[in-house]
Amino acid sequence: MGALVQVGDDCGTGDSRHVFEAIAADLLEKGYSIKPNAVPTNLLDGLWQQLRSTPSHQFDPAGVGRQRAHMVNNFIRSDTISWIERETVVGENWLNWAAELQQYLNRRLFLGLFSFESHFSHYAPGDFYKKHLDAFKGQSNRVLSVVLYLNPDWMPDDGGELALYHSDHSHHGERSQNVLKVTPNMGTFVAFLSEEFPHEVLPAKRDRYAIAGWFRVNTTSAERADPPN
Repeated sequence: MGALVQVGDDCGTGDSRHVFEAIAADLLEKGYSIKPNAVPTNLLDGLWQQLRSTPSHQFDPAGVGRQRAHMVNNFIRSDTISWIERETVVGENWLNWAAELQQYLNRRLFLGLFSFESHFSHYAPGDFYKKHLDAFKGQSNRVLSVVLYLNPDWMPDDGGELALYHSDHSHHGERSQNVLKVTPNMGTFVAFLSEEFPHEVLPAKRDRYAIAGWFRVNTTSAERADPPN
């Protein structure tokens, strides 16, 4: 992913505009953004209620890889997921909010985001997702990863942090890798450049819920259509 480009701020609509602008500014400066209370309260409540009412048999073991390379690997990750579609009012509202964010970031940062996919995730006590990248440079079309946490009354001792790894330049010009840990508190929204930030989900002592999503660019060519169905 190349350097982000900033344009004028005369874009975005509604009450979410200031949130979108704060996310865009963070991505431009740091490549990641962490924002409590980013999502409107009524949408957050609706997502939480839909998650609670989704039966466990609609959650499937999460896999790694895409299409023919997709496989379940319990040594890498052990969570379960349920994809979010427009079949419910809440799903429609969430995907519409994500579409507004997509439009804002495209106009502010020229990211070229084309589509969005997301799912609920459930990590039972002890579940994990080992250190990984959501996209490898030149090999994937995932550009921006997002996470929205759905855990009321989460305590620091409950664990389950997102560990986000990033490199800094020291005053001697050397690169060092630092880790930023994000507590999965209810309503905290995280966005980061998919190709730039290795990350992992640390084990928790209680059930841990979130929405994970990815904005993608269009890599359609004469040989293949993308995004695939």
